[in-house]
Amino acid sequence: MDFLPKEVREGLELARKRDRRKKARLRVTVGDVSFPVLDYREGGFSLDLENAPRLRGLVDIFDGARHLSQCLIVASEEDGDLMRYEFKRATAATDRPPLDFAVDERAPIALLPRG
Repeated sequence: MDFLPKEVREGLELARKRDRRKKARLRVTVGDVSFPVLDYREGGFSLDLENAPRLRGLVDIFDGARHLSQCLIVASEEDGDLMRYEFKRATAATDRPPLDFAVDERAPIALLPRG
């Protein structure tokens, strides 16, 4: 791509970034502000360097409207046009409160009325 004029290279880079942001399904939310996740891996995620603040602390990760996890993160490094963040802790979100007792796997699911 070195043979292309500077303006064309910048235009292609801008289009590539815009396309990557549009395709991003995951987002990280801090308070009322959310950012599209451009790269997600087991140990962390990456945001666009231009829009990414130096996040640190507790964040929530969503896939559309579905809450995936609550994570404790720290900014790791700049990698090209990405800012990488690492998980210190990642807890999967559940749709019900945790149980404070052990569930017997052989317990009946429902009871039938006597008839």
